[in-house]
Amino acid sequence: MNEKQIKSLIGLVRRLHKQKYPVLAIVIIAVASLLVNNNWLKNAFSPTAADECKVLKVYDGDTMTLQCAGKSEKTKVRMYCIDTAEIRQKPWGHQARDHLRSITGETVRLVEINKDRYGRTVGEVYSGEVNLNLAQVKAGQAAVYEAYCKKPAYKLAENQAKQANLGIWSESGSHQSPWEWRKQQRSK
Repeated sequence: MNEKQIKSLIGLVRRLHKQKYPVLAIVIIAVASLLVNNNWLKNAFSPTAADECKVLKVYDGDTMTLQCAGKSEKTKVRMYCIDTAEIRQKPWGHQARDHLRSITGETVRLVEINKDRYGRTVGEVYSGEVNLNLAQVKAGQAAVYEAYCKKPAYKLAENQAKQANLGIWSESGSHQSPWEWRKQQRSK
């Protein structure tokens, strides 16, 4: 907030006080003004409020290890909303991993959403302004993991990739539903 904005806010508070507004209302208006003018709300809920992290390893098309600023331990990340073919599902698993590596910078921003049953951080990963999770889906390198995805943009991107026959959608098979392939492997 610059000096002009501060003076304007002080003037507003004085006018409200002269007009006999309750002190609580004045405080609420002043705080709201500070938050809006400092873009606090925007920053608190946008990827720019995320952890800055160094990429240590990209395991496959939907999992990576990061070293995030201010944290001594490494963070293993399972990318939110997506599921890619396993590395053993050749060539699809390697293609998904290689695509993710090609679009991932040395540093990324991590927006943590929750933890999975294995203790991994589930989140959206950004390289610059690019949402890597969504980029994997748009390129046809990942399917939407509908059981865990609440954002409609992912399903829209998947439908577009399917229509364009991109990546995993260019040929039918179990690589299009990795969760089913893993289930089959466990039952063998």
